[in-house]
Amino acid sequence: MSNFLTNVADIGSWIWAYPLLILIVICGIVYSVRLGFLQFRHFPYIMKQTFGSIFKKSEGEGTVSPFQAAATALACTVGASNIVGVPIAIAFGGPGAVFWMWMCAFIGMIVKFGEIVLGIKYREKNEDGVYVSGPMYYMSKGFPNKKAGKIMAWMMSFTMMLFVPFTISAQSVSAVQSAGTIGINPIVTGAILTVLIGIITFGGIKRIASVTDKMVPIMVILYLIGALIVIGINGTEIPGAFASIFTSAFTGHAALGGFAGAGVSAAIRWGFARGAYSTDLGMGSAAMGHAAATTDHPVRQGFWGVFEVVVSGLMICTMSGLTVLCTGVWNDAPAEQAAAMPTMAFQSVFGNETGGIIVSVAMLFFVVSTMIVQVYYGERQCEFFLGTKIAKIGKLIFVLSVFLGAVLNLSTIFAFLDLILGIALFPHLIALIVMSGQVVELKNEFFTDPRYYLRDVGEKASRKGRAS
Repeated sequence: MSNFLTNVADIGSWIWAYPLLILIVICGIVYSVRLGFLQFRHFPYIMKQTFGSIFKKSEGEGTVSPFQAAATALACTVGASNIVGVPIAIAFGGPGAVFWMWMCAFIGMIVKFGEIVLGIKYREKNEDGVYVSGPMYYMSKGFPNKKAGKIMAWMMSFTMMLFVPFTISAQSVSAVQSAGTIGINPIVTGAILTVLIGIITFGGIKRIASVTDKMVPIMVILYLIGALIVIGINGTEIPGAFASIFTSAFTGHAALGGFAGAGVSAAIRWGFARGAYSTDLGMGSAAMGHAAATTDHPVRQGFWGVFEVVVSGLMICTMSGLTVLCTGVWNDAPAEQAAAMPTMAFQSVFGNETGGIIVSVAMLFFVVSTMIVQVYYGERQCEFFLGTKIAKIGKLIFVLSVFLGAVLNLSTIFAFLDLILGIALFPHLIALIVMSGQVVELKNEFFTDPRYYLRDVGEKASRKGRAS
């Protein structure tokens, strides 16, 4: 069995280290160039349309508000990967992995924007009257070669159905390990999480949205405040932490304390792999979360994809990375204990009991929100692949997979995660590249039609919008 897991991990590592990394970069470059580096040129406007419009009533069709849709998608994005994924990347790739996570985030902004735009364009209502969408819908309906598009959609839908139980278990095991640091039995934690997730997810998208739009802002703000306190108390270490991030990103990092050392390729591989998890880069899951959003144009909802990556891939991941680097716990603990590093960092400032409780509570909020939405996403994949009735059975299976976190270890889960996700992303990233022209058309429409961008910013800015 150990040889089998080793082979699975080796194949997953190779996929992420070479072909998938290249494809992700190509996709990000294609979208950045074809959309005129939208994520940078219109960044202030995008932030105004997202951060500045959270409480605004939206026009158009949909079931939930744009922020509720974004909170649902962000609930999936902001999870254990943002807390334990960063130290795992550092443990295996060195401090330079944080730099490559940032690069992944900048690419992820525009790719996620494209996913949501296509998702809104091709969304439809299912048998229950609920808006549904996602990669499987826009690949099967919008890919130039219809037959190839359907094959790619079915391939991704099937592999993502396999992926969901493992990613749910990865979130669960992170919470179980974190709770274990304050003496809570893993079986008890797993059982409580399973019941809680089941109660929420069987209430449908409206209940999920009503929970996540309250949970996400609270958990993000509280975690960032705690991380800032830890970093602030270790403020003298901040310059050294940033120096190690930038230097080891291009030179690697020698062995130090519990850290075994890592080269540049390891920093890139682990930075991009964990960065993709923390931003959902190329997964298309955001398109499922935004399907029910009330919006007047696909591009306006696409801006929330940039918002999500700013929060998850830049703000939270940076804070998580700095806490383990500034406190020095990254070179005190061996790689197999990477999931416990955030707890160790907080304990070094707040004390063993208080620090453990803070991280455990933060982890609980993060993983619960993520698992809630992952169950919903899994159900949508089942619905596309097997139909609405079978999807309800699939939902039960996904809920029960929460309990696997109490009995599986993190290395086993991540070995399968990397392999399955790598296989799933290939057809989707290819489809995104091929369909990028449709996103460009919708972007041009939004920035030139007087009903949208021109109405928002006025005639002076409209001339700038036409030039873009």
